[in-house]
Amino acid sequence: MDTKESEAASRHVLCARQEGLKRMAYRRWGVRPKTPDPALPAVICVHGLTRNSHDFDGLGATLLDAGGRTVMACDVLGRGNSDWLADSSGYQVSHYVGDMSALIARAGTDEVDWVGTSMGGLIALLLAASPLSPIRRLVLNDVGPFVPKAALERITAYTTAPAPTFANLDEAEAHYREVHADFGPMTDADWAAFTRFSTVPLEDGSGRWRRHQDPAIGDPMKGVEATDLDLWVLWDLIRCPVLVLRGARSDLLLPDTVEEMKTRGPGCTVYEVPDAGHAPMFTTPEINHMVADFLAG
Repeated sequence: MDTKESEAASRHVLCARQEGLKRMAYRRWGVRPKTPDPALPAVICVHGLTRNSHDFDGLGATLLDAGGRTVMACDVLGRGNSDWLADSSGYQVSHYVGDMSALIARAGTDEVDWVGTSMGGLIALLLAASPLSPIRRLVLNDVGPFVPKAALERITAYTTAPAPTFANLDEAEAHYREVHADFGPMTDADWAAFTRFSTVPLEDGSGRWRRHQDPAIGDPMKGVEATDLDLWVLWDLIRCPVLVLRGARSDLLLPDTVEEMKTRGPGCTVYEVPDAGHAPMFTTPEINHMVADFLAG
């Protein structure tokens, strides 16, 4: 681990929950090799339901090189290096919004730009719809103000299923390649890094590996009948510029939803990622430079 990554891994903010303060880990670009431009707002990156901050490694490096931006990518509570909750009912988007206030305050700028994948985008919709929204520019990665029931049922089934364990990292990588095939174009090196940052050894000394997350993050979905998620009322309140990334095969962000997003609320610019479903990863220069150019605007 290099110095920059080590420094990032040691950072955290404190989130106030009913059960007490919890540490939310985050990684920060902007320490080296460039000094961030203080005139530009920090970029906050928030991952999807079962993911972690390393999903933004490529984008963070691109943003820093492109304009000296400070970039902060967090591990939402229950994921990666962040604390787990004793009360799993706290693993909900409405609670995460409050957690993000601590991260935004740590950014040290009055405004922030936001890149949110799936769950990270839903958190942003709640923030950006507020009259006191801190979001200057918003990137939504394969998520919008309408999520169909079928997609939620698929995600619920995956998230609430018994958590698998793996004999080794090769077995873990094979699992991830199968269940996350819709993440789009990824090289062998990308999949190896994805596996390394998504898997940790079991604490029982068995030598097996598990996902780097609390198995209880899906608990709030158990026993709840899935219905369409309709957040158009939030979309119509948003005023900041929006870039939407959509996986061409996505079952969560439907083409009809994107077309309506263009004509309602803030409108949006749309880029469809070929050979991807839900949700595209930030592993290609084309996607990362497109986001960097949008945020520079």
